[in-house]
Order: sequence, then structure tokens, then C-alpha cells
Amino acid sequence: MDTIASLFSFITTPVSWVIVQFHSVYGKIFGPDTGWAWGLSIVSLVILIRICLIPLFVKQIKATRAMQTLQPEMKKIQERYKTDKQRQSEEMMKLYKESGTNPLSSCLPILAQSPFFFALYHVLNGIATGSTIGVINESLLASARKAHIFGAPLAAKFTDGSSKVEALGASLTDVRVVTAIMIVMMSASQFYTQRQLMTKNVDTTVKTPFMQQQKMLMYVFPVMFAVFGINFPVGVLVYWLTTNVWTMGQQMYVIRNNPTPGSKAQAAYLERLTKHVTHHGKTRRRSEKTIVKAIVAKGRDRNEFERTFINALTKAGLMAQADGTVVKGEAQAVAQTEDGVTATGAAKRQQPKRQSKAQRQSGATKAPGDSTSASSDSSVSDDSADTTTSLEKADEPQDAKPAAQQAPKGGSNGRSRAQSGQRKGGPQRPKSPSKK
Repeated sequence: MDTIASLFSFITTPVSWVIVQFHSVYGKIFGPDTGWAWGLSIVSLVILIRICLIPLFVKQIKATRAMQTLQPEMKKIQERYKTDKQRQSEEMMKLYKESGTNPLSSCLPILAQSPFFFALYHVLNGIATGSTIGVINESLLASARKAHIFGAPLAAKFTDGSSKVEALGASLTDVRVVTAIMIVMMSASQFYTQRQLMTKNVDTTVKTPFMQQQKMLMYVFPVMFAVFGINFPVGVLVYWLTTNVWTMGQQMYVIRNNPTPGSKAQAAYLERLTKHVTHHGKTRRRSEKTIVKAIVAKGRDRNEFERTFINALTKAGLMAQADGTVVKGEAQAVAQTEDGVTATGAAKRQQPKRQSKAQRQSGATKAPGDSTSASSDSSVSDDSADTTTSLEKADEPQDAKPAAQQAPKGGSNGRSRAQSGQRKGGPQRPKSPSKK
């Protein structure tokens, strides 16, 4: 570990200078030789580093989302080029280039923290061995060696012997109890951070190897922290526990306000957003407009939670616009369907009114040029025709049958009428004038 830490000695001086500056501030409040002054100096160093790494954290979130989106395509490439590993790698790199995704972007915050972590370890190791390092001179070194956090010196380790711990002015029991508690808290915070990422912020509709990899890391990282933690000084444990807690809180904020599409976190977020928008009648924050804009742009590709959100707005008389705003919608003018397709209201198609028998006959006997007169006189002839027809039917005897039905089945009259295509009884339908 000393060899690895020495590789980052170029940043040891800046890290020690930042610690000394914070120590000068907290020393005036708690005393220069107290564990609070030196411990809070390390915590402040972590906060300063993590604030500077926020842009990299944003890139990490975007890279992780992009990798989750590309998992189905990556799986297809792996299945297509099972036997040709070189072609598989080329297609993978081509896919990354086309989508603008870098797999290493998800590791940027950890890689960026590594120099500060090893530099801090180098500084604390120098305090433990009694050697000045960076801007820490003899007086600051003596003050740091006196500082204890809950009875454990900053430079003490879980694996240190009793003689070394006694040289730092502490007991072996206090050192091991404090370091054990801090290692457990460090591992537990790392496990919870990875678990909330897997259970709340992963698209449950897509099963990919990436999810299995993340699930494996959820158990591997805490074990690694526990194994390496016993060799870390108390000051480094303070550093790593602080950065884990910061990561956990930062991730909780991201999951709550910018969840992954299709995840349980998105369902909870859209449920809260539905209540907020229906109560106020609009989107009030920029982040809300960004989410609504992305949902509207998907159209038919929306997932179950996004369709539920759009339907809830429609039931409340609201409409989501393409720019992310929400306006009141008119049910008669515009109706937004479940698929997100906007359909303008139009008059319903009217079914044609059924004509009477006399109207059909009179319309058929009209000449093509008499269509105007037929339509103008239809209102007059309808009543008279209906009345005449009803009177004729009423005067006709019930047992009267047409002559064609009373004639024998094999008679010549019946055969000649059947051959001529005329109707057997009642008024005859005239032939179409277009037929010869």
C-alpha cells in the first residue's frame, strides 16, 4: 500500500495544505489538538472533493443510463458474433461511437477520487510513523498524533499491535472497537447505496447481463471494504465513511428527482408529479418540465407508468404539451388518447334515413334529369303515398293470394314469369334504363 500511495505523492502537498487550512479554522472552535478539529478537517476535505466531482457524477449518471439503454443491442451483437471475438469487439466499439457512450464514464468519480484517497493515506501514514510530510511540520505532526476520535488515534489501524497503539496514547481495545464499528458502517453504507440502485432505479422490463453484474457488485464491494478496511488508519476510515454517506445521499436525491424510465422510482415520481400537477394545474419546476417533455416525445413508446400519468392528466382535464408544460384541455375540441395520439373532434357520421317503399319506387321511376323535381316534391308525395299504401293493404282480404301463387307449380304462366325475371306479386319493379 505504501508503494501505491507513493505514486500519488505529487498531490500529497495540496491535500495536506487543505487539511491544515481546515484545521486552523476548527482548531479555534474545538481546540487544535482535539480529534474534532482533525476529524472535521478530513470530513471537510471529502465534501470539498465531492463538490468538485459533481460534474463527473452527472456524467456517470448519464453514462449508466446510456449503458442500460444499449444492453439489448449489445446482447444481439454478442449472440450474432459468438465465435468471432474480434468482430464482436469492433461492433461494440462502433455501437459506443454511434451512441456517444463511453463505458469508462461510469467509473470517473471513483477514478478521480483515487489520487486524493492515496494522498490522504500517505499523509496519515506519515503521522503514524512520526515523519513530516507536505506542509505538515513538527508542531502540526505532534498535534495530529495527540488527536483521538472516540479514543482511537487518527493514525491507528485495526491490525496495529498493542505497543504501537500505546505509543500513540491509546488502548488496543478502543482502537479495535472504533475501527470495527467504522468498517461495518462503511460496508453497510456501500451495500445500501448499491441496493437502492438495483431495487429502485433499474428498468424492470429489461433483463440484461448488466443487471446481473450490478447485483454481483452489490455484494462484492462491501466485502472488499471490510477486507481492506482493517489496514486503513482511522483518519482514512473517516474519509471513506464520509464519502460513502455523501454518495448514498446524492444517489437518493437523483433517484427521487430523476429516476430511470421503467423503474419503481419512476412510478413513485410520476405518482407524486400527478398529484402536484393536478393540484396546481401546471408544471412549476424546470425538472418537471424536462420529465413531461421526454414523456410526450416518446409517443407510442411510453411504458406503463408514463401511460398512466398521461391518462391521469386527461381525466383531470389537463394536457401535456411538447415543451413540457401542462394546460387545460377542452374535451370537445381535443381528446388525447392513451397512446399519446391527439385526435381533433369532428362531427359524427350520420346514417342515411331509411326510405319507405313508395319513396324507393317513385325514385326509381324518375328520369335521371328529374332528380331536382323529385327531391323537391318528396316531402309532398311521402304522406300521400304512405296513406294510399296503408289503405290498399287494409282493404285487401287476408286470404287473397296473387295469381302467381294460386297457379299450379308447373303452369306455363308461372314459368314464363319466372323466365322473364318479373316479380310474382305486387307492383312490378321497372328495369334499369341503362340495361337493354
